[in-house]
Amino acid sequence: MKWLVLILIVVPVIEIGILLWAGNILGVLPTILIILGTGILGAFLAKMQGLKAIRDVQMQMKNFQAPGDAMVNALFVFAGGIMLLSPGFVTDIFGFLFLFSPTRQLFKPIVYKWIRSKMKKGQLIVM
Repeated sequence: MKWLVLILIVVPVIEIGILLWAGNILGVLPTILIILGTGILGAFLAKMQGLKAIRDVQMQMKNFQAPGDAMVNALFVFAGGIMLLSPGFVTDIFGFLFLFSPTRQLFKPIVYKWIRSKMKKGQLIVM
């Protein structure tokens, strides 16, 4: 919970600082166009990757396999899409990293380690 509060305070402050800096360097209109462009591109890519992730989950369930890895991919795509829709450069970078499979692989060990630690402590809630 403390990480969530930290993220909700620190990330917007960093984003505002970078947006102000970019506005001074690039100009206001180019900065706004970049933000709009990444939002539109991100929404399109998130839709495409999201549909693929859903198909992968459905395929694994159809084949009577646990969709663990496919579910983690779907969560990354969802988080990446949300990040790309929010204005800012830092969230856009992480959003694009979460959308593409090769870079997503860098973050998966962190998520799996977090899940394992929660399961060991009995704190993971499964619905």
